[in-house]
Amino acid sequence: MDRVTASNFTWTDYAGALFDLDGVITPTAEIHELAWGELFAAYDFTQADYLHHVDGKPRYDGVRDFLASRGVTLAEGTPHDTPGDESVCAMGNRKNELFNIILERDGIAAYPGSQATVDLLAEADIPSAVVSSSKNAVPVLAAAGLSSRFDVVVDGTVVADKGLAGKPAPDGYLLGAERLGVEPTRTVVIEDATSGVAAGKAGCFAVVIGVDRGAGVEALLDSGATFVVNDLNELLPCADNDAAAINGTAR
Repeated sequence: MDRVTASNFTWTDYAGALFDLDGVITPTAEIHELAWGELFAAYDFTQADYLHHVDGKPRYDGVRDFLASRGVTLAEGTPHDTPGDESVCAMGNRKNELFNIILERDGIAAYPGSQATVDLLAEADIPSAVVSSSKNAVPVLAAAGLSSRFDVVVDGTVVADKGLAGKPAPDGYLLGAERLGVEPTRTVVIEDATSGVAAGKAGCFAVVIGVDRGAGVEALLDSGATFVVNDLNELLPCADNDAAAINGTAR
């Protein structure tokens, strides 16, 4: 069987699709990065820090991993901690507070290519789910007018309630496939974060599409992406896939 590349990929060859939310469906990654930057302003937080330490991870894991990069250790605290800087959970809760302030102020809209892809899947009766580390997935989908577009949402709240490991573990994606009623070996994962791509690979999904919103083509391929595109519009039936073919070198 020929290897799957961006130039020969067809959505209708698969039984289901599992999308990350932030940076794949909506540009909420930009809001997350702003919120993290404000939270960690005293630590000279950079985009590289965002990509390497927090992108795609559950919120408290991101706090813990970034602080470790600066040699800082905080008490774990509990998810009920008041937003602040006294514990890992308090800082995570403050980050969530900042995220919601920015979301309410600025709003959000889906990437056009992602919106068109979701519409295509709906028209083709291919079930789709959102699998996100964020506990804000439901309000983000609502803000983007996409609440009715997904058959299943597995967000950070579901992952925590089920006691599942966060990305790069495949648990959330496997649960998403189970709830859609599709086999991983017939399902596509779409991710922009290296941790999420690694989760898709670990779950033995049929195809793991990397969407390069800043992580880098090589980093996404090295993490397990089947191929990488700059935007999902490259995979639409009417798209000129020359650029996709360039970025779609599989490993």
